[in-house]
Amino acid sequence: MATTFDMSTSRRTLTPVRLGSARFGLVRFGLDLLTNCRAALRERHERRRVTARLDGLSDMALHDIGISRGEIDYVAANRAVDPRGARSAP
Repeated sequence: MATTFDMSTSRRTLTPVRLGSARFGLVRFGLDLLTNCRAALRERHERRRVTARLDGLSDMALHDIGISRGEIDYVAANRAVDPRGARSAP
């Protein structure tokens, strides 16, 4: 159970105020939702940034790194996966 402290008293004493577990769960859910939305927006921004950088490369440069122009979206969305099927070194 979470405990917060009420600082509204004039004597500067700390009075513990207990939050109900349902209320705390709702607050935790809201914070988790905001955290997940922020992570999704960051991922989307990163995917767009990678796509733009790969789109700016010439076909020869893309060939040198082992991808074709048609694989740019896949590579941007799955950065941890090697598009050539080989595993990258850890």
